[in-house]
Amino acid sequence: MASRSLNLYTSITNSLHRRALEHKRGEIEVFTKRYRIERLVYYETFKYVGNAIAREKQIKAWTRAKRLALIKSANPTWQDLAEDWGRPVKLQIPRFARDGNPRESRGAAKAAPFQRKAVETERPTTDSRRPITNAQAH
Repeated sequence: MASRSLNLYTSITNSLHRRALEHKRGEIEVFTKRYRIERLVYYETFKYVGNAIAREKQIKAWTRAKRLALIKSANPTWQDLAEDWGRPVKLQIPRFARDGNPRESRGAAKAAPFQRKAVETERPTTDSRRPITNAQAH
């Protein structure tokens, strides 16, 4: 996480989405709230929490220049990766579905309903039983 003035904050979480929204709403107290650290500019994912903790400690031990270089390598424009998270999403519903008008009323081709056709196959037998179809097979 970073502020517009490039103050950096490194931590781990089990829910990146929740944590980013907490920062944006100012719910994380003290350092991040005081310096308005609310932009997600870099993240990594790990399967095991132990690996995440080790990586967090490694990054926190780096110099500021090395941490800035890491962020710039993945996000050169420092774009907020969680910019639209938590905002209402406007659904893009096609007009014909929104208005309740079926497609065929506008001149579109009407699709035929799907029907399974029975395919006859002969049994590999010499007796006089009748052939079965796929619809009759189990």
